[in-house]
Amino acid sequence: MSVINVTKNNYKNEIVESDKPVLLDFWASWCGPCRMVSPIIDEIAGETADVKVGKVNVDEEPELARAFGVMSIPTLVVMKDGKIVKKSTGARPKAAIMDMLSE
Repeated sequence: MSVINVTKNNYKNEIVESDKPVLLDFWASWCGPCRMVSPIIDEIAGETADVKVGKVNVDEEPELARAFGVMSIPTLVVMKDGKIVKKSTGARPKAAIMDMLSE
């Protein structure tokens, strides 16, 4: 699957109503650690068909960032059935991100 660019317009349909677990990456173009995590997120999206992967640009979607309580980036959120089940802040290696998805 490819990464979905999540906005306030498609959030409900793509994320809340998803029948699969969702990994959300809150990021910004000026954020160094975000640029380190981004290719890992893309890789996970390409490898895992049973997880939906989305990215939220916090500069373009401040309402979504606020709704999730994102205070620093990158922030990764795992959602199941429209509810947050895991949340982590800061750059993480691929193995740690995959662990968030498997629990």
